[in-house]
Amino acid sequence: MGGSRVQVNKAHKSRFASKSSRQAHRIPVIDNSKIAKSNKNAMKGARAIRIQRTKMLRDQKRATLLKDKRALSGPSSSPRIIVLCGLSSAVNLDMLAKELFMLLSGEESGAISATVASQTYKLRTTVLIAPYGDLVSCMEMAKVADLIAFVVSANSLNDGCETGFIDSFGIQCLSVFRAIGLPSTTVLIRDLPVGMREKQTVKKNAISCLGSELPEDCRFYPADTKEELHKFMWLFKDQHLSAPHWRSHRPYLVSQEVGLELDNNKPGKCTLLLSGYVRAHNLSVNQLVHVSGAGDFQLEKIDVLKDPMPLNERKGFNSMDSDNPNCIQTWPTEADMEEANANNKKRKLQRKKLPPGTSDYQAAWIVEDSDDDVADGSVEEGDGMVLDGHNNNFTREESNQSESESVYNMENFDEETEADTDMAESLPQEYGRIFNFDNFSKTQNHVLAKALKIDQGDVDSSVQAGSYVRLHVKDVAVDLASKICNLSQKFPMVACGLLQHESKMSVLHFSIRKHDSYDVPLKSKENFTFHVGFRQFVARPVFSSDNINSDKHKMERFLLPGSFSIASIYAPISFPPMPLVVLKNKHGDVPAVAAVGSLRSVDPYRIILKKIILTGYPLRVSKKKATVRYMFHNPEDVRWFKPVELYTKCGRRGLIKDSVGTHGAMKCVFNGVIQQHDTVCMSLYKRAYPKWPDQLFPLQ
Repeated sequence: MGGSRVQVNKAHKSRFASKSSRQAHRIPVIDNSKIAKSNKNAMKGARAIRIQRTKMLRDQKRATLLKDKRALSGPSSSPRIIVLCGLSSAVNLDMLAKELFMLLSGEESGAISATVASQTYKLRTTVLIAPYGDLVSCMEMAKVADLIAFVVSANSLNDGCETGFIDSFGIQCLSVFRAIGLPSTTVLIRDLPVGMREKQTVKKNAISCLGSELPEDCRFYPADTKEELHKFMWLFKDQHLSAPHWRSHRPYLVSQEVGLELDNNKPGKCTLLLSGYVRAHNLSVNQLVHVSGAGDFQLEKIDVLKDPMPLNERKGFNSMDSDNPNCIQTWPTEADMEEANANNKKRKLQRKKLPPGTSDYQAAWIVEDSDDDVADGSVEEGDGMVLDGHNNNFTREESNQSESESVYNMENFDEETEADTDMAESLPQEYGRIFNFDNFSKTQNHVLAKALKIDQGDVDSSVQAGSYVRLHVKDVAVDLASKICNLSQKFPMVACGLLQHESKMSVLHFSIRKHDSYDVPLKSKENFTFHVGFRQFVARPVFSSDNINSDKHKMERFLLPGSFSIASIYAPISFPPMPLVVLKNKHGDVPAVAAVGSLRSVDPYRIILKKIILTGYPLRVSKKKATVRYMFHNPEDVRWFKPVELYTKCGRRGLIKDSVGTHGAMKCVFNGVIQQHDTVCMSLYKRAYPKWPDQLFPLQ
């Protein structure tokens, strides 16, 4: 092993190093122990901090879950809404709803869509039936559902259904529900065979057929016998329900009773009465409400009524009687309004910084992003323009005012500069009726924080979530109220509380995609019905490309299938996230789903360009020079468009040199030899805007 083959490593050349250099990198034994002890203590401190932080986050999550569970399943919570939706025509939903109602109430009754307070399950439930074939009614019920129970039938396999348990209408419903945002879901299987092995086979087939279309946590239950329905309800009682994120920002009321009261002092007007449970958040009488498809209205008062379906009648003292005057929230009196106006007049000037050169017209429709005090150091003297907040003629809370009051007054331009006049003539008159924010994200945070104060009880004249109330919606047209009463027989009407600024008009941009089931071309500036969350309105959008790395976007005449585009409309302001479902009357009167998407932004400054190509033809050609005609017809147009670059279909680039004659001919020079058969083109871009709808809300 030894000998000459033993490896000998080269010795380290440390004999030439000085003693001080050899001792420089050495650490004494005492110092080494001190450093190790210090690191150990530091690690212990960091670990303790990490453990404490983890415990704090865990306690916060536990408290949040406990609060949500008490809010959803406590005795003071609103009833849970179960929507029964059949995925094929072979399902009998009426029989299933009757069996569920008998199971919950313990007695037979003809009502199948009522709220039931079950003492057995300690649960209050509202059962709704989504009518098969009526997509709009199914969509409206899915918006308010706490649980969507998709019902399938084993008989559909024997009927020769191509896709098994689901047909074409069921596929369309699922796609629309996913676009809106699915709440908690479950699948109830009916008409199962008698044998246990056959039941398991059918259940496995249902899971394999529908599992990819539904969320991962969706459960499948047999629902033929009373014992099977009892098992489903017992599990539903303790189930943690999830709701779409957009539904948790605003209070809303699902109507159980709808009526109207005529007003003798206002002919043609009435007070719409909506009774139901307040959900999600506390509702203030000072909030505007949107009634589905009818528009935005003010509340005259809110009556807090006695709960018609108490879960525990022994706790009757918690419920409120409608005869108690303390339980009525009313609209502020005229004296209160006069006092508020006097206080507003005494406010100091709200100073804000504007870019240099901003005209009066541009600054007039810029709204402050908050109502709180503005920092004193936010404005530097001489850098911008100072405006008085209460002198802004374009800041109005109501969006349904007359056009004559909102159109910009063109007579005030005499004292303005020429640049200001050009700016006002370059924008459409509709821009005098819309609103813009200095900082939209900051405004949204401020509005949500202000809405949180209502939930915390810091705002007077508000009712708590879970209370059974009657809303008095004032100044509603009698014909419109009659339509609402008729529609309430098909599906429950929803009154949604609006956040601050959400009654104002602006330019909204939606990320949109054409629905697969719609085969008719969708043209820009046509009338569509937009369902944005609980709100509905008519809009005439302009479609444009979605260019992330550009501040200018090309207009599209049609909505292209298979890709996402941007739809820009004039509509009431909404704060994202909000889902979008676009309906179009496909065959005259039956609305069909045309497109789906979501709210992208609220921005009147987004530039959409429409491209127009002018063409001309060479009259005389001399190498790189040519005389072109038929592009223009007078010399003034030639001189106006002289700076614009020309190009030909054969790939040449050129410029206009001079006008020739009096009929619009012109001399042009190109970067190469021009052919006699070539075509000269000029690309012009014009800013495009959406169209203002003739009718803002579909029911009006």
